[in-house]
Amino acid sequence: MGYFFYLTIVFCCWGVMGCTSAIKNNQTVFIADMTGRHQFDPEVLNDWFDQVDIKDDILKKIAKPLEALSWHEYRSIFLTTRRIDEGVQFWQANQAALAAAEQQYGVPAAVIVAILGVETRYGRHPGKYRVIDALATLAFAYPPRSAFFRSELEQFLLLCREQNFDPLALNGSYAGAMGMPQFMPSSFRHYAVDFDHDRRSDIWQNPADSIASIANYLALNQWQRGGVVAVPLSNPRQSSRYKNKLSQNLKPDLKVADLALLDLQPAEPLPADANFKLLAFAGVEGEQLWAGMDNFYVITRYNHSPLYALAVYQLSQAIVQKKQRFVYQ
Repeated sequence: MGYFFYLTIVFCCWGVMGCTSAIKNNQTVFIADMTGRHQFDPEVLNDWFDQVDIKDDILKKIAKPLEALSWHEYRSIFLTTRRIDEGVQFWQANQAALAAAEQQYGVPAAVIVAILGVETRYGRHPGKYRVIDALATLAFAYPPRSAFFRSELEQFLLLCREQNFDPLALNGSYAGAMGMPQFMPSSFRHYAVDFDHDRRSDIWQNPADSIASIANYLALNQWQRGGVVAVPLSNPRQSSRYKNKLSQNLKPDLKVADLALLDLQPAEPLPADANFKLLAFAGVEGEQLWAGMDNFYVITRYNHSPLYALAVYQLSQAIVQKKQRFVYQ
């Protein structure tokens, strides 16, 4: 799973220079743990980590995630003519796998394609960092998230042993996310699929495996087949009643019937008993209000940012519209 962080963390006191001994100590503790709990050979682990590079530029990037941007800035990165056209091309080139995955998992092909578009531009940009360098840097030299990345480093080494991968050879993002769908190692171990039955779950080079792995991820996180993702809301009376219903928690916590009480109107009819999350985004022309439904929440399990989920949804819609125009031309 591709992996961006929602909160911006000001990071200024734990650069690589000046903390070499602490990094080495953290590494030593990690190797002992992997040896004791998972029976890795300590000599092999020491050899691998002697070749690891702790990178300052990774620490700088993790402190400035894209999700710290405003919505209109974030949207402009992903909702481009080029990315939409490439999404149509990817869909046409992988139509059989997308149709099969949609049938099996219930996740629309458009959403799968859009996730690949946001994550890696359909596999064109899977990341330039060695995964072991990224994870070791963040596990050993980034205290705010060291526990998470230490766990992912553990998962990565287990994954490499299971799949017979060379841990020094795999590349990914600055956060250690891998392949076309940008799965973290734990996500690979839980959700990766061998969709073409060649006995390998290849999310680096195989579009079919990547497509099915994304669909499997969303399905296992309770994607609702045929369900709505998100609906824009209007505020015709310019009421402020909705403001106290905004919160950081992304899980749907309101009923559609509550919209009338908040003086909000959905752009399309919704079942009165459905749940939604009220979301506000900073647009170029002012605040945009959206109802994020249960499937919107599922997309935020892939990346915990509402900006990400809305970009995926809007890109999916734009790709569908462009694809339909190609068909009827």
